[in-house]
Amino acid sequence: MKWRILLLGGVMLGCVAAMAPGGSAPKAAGMLALHGLEKGQWELRERGRTPPERQPRKVCVGDPAQLMQVGHPRASCSRFVVADEASRAAVTYQCNGAGSGRTDLRVETSRLVQIDAQGVANGAPFSLALEGRRVGNCP
Repeated sequence: MKWRILLLGGVMLGCVAAMAPGGSAPKAAGMLALHGLEKGQWELRERGRTPPERQPRKVCVGDPAQLMQVGHPRASCSRFVVADEASRAAVTYQCNGAGSGRTDLRVETSRLVQIDAQGVANGAPFSLALEGRRVGNCP
């Protein structure tokens, strides 16, 4: 229930910012935390589960902003930047017809991040705690 309240608050805040005269929600692509991340093949592994319930998800990252939308990887979504620091970023996003979410990303190195994401995808809630690690070049 708590994540729903946080999610709703983030979505409402994003809508207010987007409606401000002459203003628009900041874009995730220009976020400070994403600047140093390396492009290439990344593995996203579940944290805190032994053994992991699923195999790691492999993602070819051409734009590090992809890591801010792991709950809706292929959806076209509008994003609102909640936090933008050199080692931490947070966004809320709304995907027309596909749901919404919030992602918090912490940068450990240019090849290692911690991702916490939650939201609703295709009518069902999700909560992800992932470690993202660059493992090589894209195939």
